[in-house]
Amino acid sequence: MSGGYDLNLFASPPDCNFLCSVCHGVLKRPVRLPCSHIFCKKCILRWLARQKTCPCCRKEVKWKKMVHVNKLRRTIGRLEVKCKNAEAGCLVTCPLAHRRGHQDSCPFEPTACPNEGCTARVPRGALAEHRQHCQRGAQQQCPLGCGATLGPAERAHHNCYRELRDAWNQRQERSRILVLGLLRRMRKVHRTTNLIRRQLAQLGDFLEEDDALLMGAPQGEAEATPEGSIGAEVWGAQGHGTV
Repeated sequence: MSGGYDLNLFASPPDCNFLCSVCHGVLKRPVRLPCSHIFCKKCILRWLARQKTCPCCRKEVKWKKMVHVNKLRRTIGRLEVKCKNAEAGCLVTCPLAHRRGHQDSCPFEPTACPNEGCTARVPRGALAEHRQHCQRGAQQQCPLGCGATLGPAERAHHNCYRELRDAWNQRQERSRILVLGLLRRMRKVHRTTNLIRRQLAQLGDFLEEDDALLMGAPQGEAEATPEGSIGAEVWGAQGHGTV
C-alpha cells in the first residue's frame, strides 16, 4: 500500500521534487535522511525494516536520525486537489490541507441512511429526499400537529381525532387513578390523626388521675400518724403502771 498521495488526486501534475522515490506518489509526512534524500515516512520505515540503507544512494541509515520536513509538508498542503467524489460529479478543488473539511460537507459524499434497517448509501445532497421515501423511515411527528409519533406503517391509516381522543382518555384515566390514590392517602392520614388524638386524650386522663393520687397520698399519711402516736403513748403508760 502506497505511503504517499496518488498523483491523480491533484488538479495539475505536481512538481517532481514533491515525489517519493519509493512509492512514486506525492510525499506524505516527508522525512529527510542524513544523506539529504526525502521520502514518505511510511515508505522509508517499511524500507528500513528490510534493509538499513538509503533507497537512492545506498548509504547506511539509522532511523533515529530521520528529520521531519515540516516546511515541505506545508508547501505540499497548499497544492490544489480534486474532491474524492469528482467521478460522482463534484467539481470542487481545494488545498490538500483542506480536503477533509470539504469532504465533511460535500453534497456528493456517500452517506448512510440513518433509518434503522436501511442499508442504502446515497449522496449527502439527496439524503433528505431519500428519507422522505425510505421504506424503513424512522418515526416522525404527525404533520398535522396532533403530536402523535408515527412509523412508516402507521402514517397511511393515522387519524388525528382518534389519536387525540385516545390520548385524552388515557390522561383522564391517569388523573382518576392519581385522585383515588390521593383520597386513600388522605383517609389513612385522617384515621391516623384520630387515633393519635384519642391516645393523647387517654394519656391526659391517665396523667390527671395520677396527679390526684399523688396529691391525696401525703394527707392520708399525715392524718394516720398522730392517731398511731397517741395509741402508742397510751399503751406505754398503761404498761408502765402495771409494772
